[in-house]
Amino acid sequence: MPTHQHTDGDLNARARIRDAALEQFARHGVSGATMRGIAQAAGVSVGLVQHHFGTKDGLRLACDELIVEVFRRRVLHLATKDRLADADALGELFDESPLLLRYLARAALDGSTAADDVFDQLADGTQEFLTGTWPDRFPTGSDAARDAATVMTAMHSGIALLIGQIARRFGQEPEEAIGSARVALGIMNLYAAMGEFAGSTTGKDVRDAVEERGTGHRHGGAQATR
Repeated sequence: MPTHQHTDGDLNARARIRDAALEQFARHGVSGATMRGIAQAAGVSVGLVQHHFGTKDGLRLACDELIVEVFRRRVLHLATKDRLADADALGELFDESPLLLRYLARAALDGSTAADDVFDQLADGTQEFLTGTWPDRFPTGSDAARDAATVMTAMHSGIALLIGQIARRFGQEPEEAIGSARVALGIMNLYAAMGEFAGSTTGKDVRDAVEERGTGHRHGGAQATR
């Protein structure tokens, strides 16, 4: 039987502390953030932070759980609209909260399991898109489908995680750049150029060489050294 019933004030304070922790972790990393700094940012005492979360690890766990839950909902929403492989749609995952984006970027650098979970959700959804759209090129359960989905997810999520750098180059604010047509056009122009290159004689030669090298590695490197 619970010994303490949460009041609205408790829940509001808990959410305020968690949001402050998100901001502090995103800015300083988990190792650089302090319980005192988080308490100050939330406008509460260190004792209240400890009451709700215990330790800094408890705070990080709460932040990670929030990130995973938000992405699970958003990925499900995009999957129902067949937009998981749309780079614009991936950007929209972060549009609702730049703070979540900053936290996730720092979590990825820190090796957080939450960042791993989010990446896996996105990659799994992208793999379903690829196998459903081009089943001959990306058969279900194949290495080709898994590898392409993994690389595509890294490329598109990298755009979102580095939106601050993109915005700086565009001369925009991050919230402008995340939904900017310039991002979408940049991707489409790049894909078009890469498609032309892949279909060229040089592109085919490069692909053959890469495939031969990969086959050599799978067979002990014999062919790779030829």
